[in-house]
Amino acid sequence: MVRVMSTYVVGDIQGCYKALKKLLEKVSFTPGRDKLWCVGDLVNRGPSSLETLKYLQDIDDSLQIVLGNHDLHFIAIHEGCAPARTKDTLAKLLDAKDCDELSNWLRNKPLAHFDCIDTENGHEDFLMIHAGVAPSWSLQKTLDLAAEVELALQGKDYRKYLKNMYGDEPIRWHDKLNGKERLRTITNYLTRIRFCDDIGSLRLDIKEGLCAAPSGFKPWFEYENISSKATILFGHWAALEGRTDKQRVYALDTGYVWGRELTLMRLEDHCLYTIAK
Repeated sequence: MVRVMSTYVVGDIQGCYKALKKLLEKVSFTPGRDKLWCVGDLVNRGPSSLETLKYLQDIDDSLQIVLGNHDLHFIAIHEGCAPARTKDTLAKLLDAKDCDELSNWLRNKPLAHFDCIDTENGHEDFLMIHAGVAPSWSLQKTLDLAAEVELALQGKDYRKYLKNMYGDEPIRWHDKLNGKERLRTITNYLTRIRFCDDIGSLRLDIKEGLCAAPSGFKPWFEYENISSKATILFGHWAALEGRTDKQRVYALDTGYVWGRELTLMRLEDHCLYTIAK
């Protein structure tokens, strides 16, 4: 019996190449037949960022990724736009002879991806981002704003964007933002958000789980208005341990690099597969 194509989405890999391969073997993933989506943070913190990127580049025709904060950080270091940090595990990747090729390949990937998949319940729309969205953003607004950052990242002045993307301010989105503050704020929602308030003010300093919410703040997905139209797939927030308690919002970073699990979801039936550290 020939198995039909499946579409899988995997949580934050973070350079854990061996775990990724074992998980894909577990579901008999076959490039050319199946598709693999990645919610971002492909590199850093784990031991094998170079091997991870080389493998993903090799299966590019079967791959759909969105960029995470660690991916952007790697590109910035490689381009001389930011210093490496003590906890980074990117040295082997940065020293590789094909680092420039891998960085350019990554730099041309999106920050948001939307697609319709034929599932066992019929056609289902999916939005994949790394971290989250602002309360006021619609599905189309999210895709349009992501495209603004993609244009800056892929344009001739991309180093200017990389140098200016770091920082926690402005703390809230509004449509009149422009220039580097606009791009930085979009980037912070798409790749760094966890907690915000009802008007989208960010608390980027808190990385713990739901019980760590400051007064007046909630997880971003408590305020979003997209999941009524599209199922949201995201990573970034390992402390959630895969739980959102909200229909059509899936947290896929289950913290393998921190000693827990790497999670894979088959979109056709929402079946979850994991591999433990």
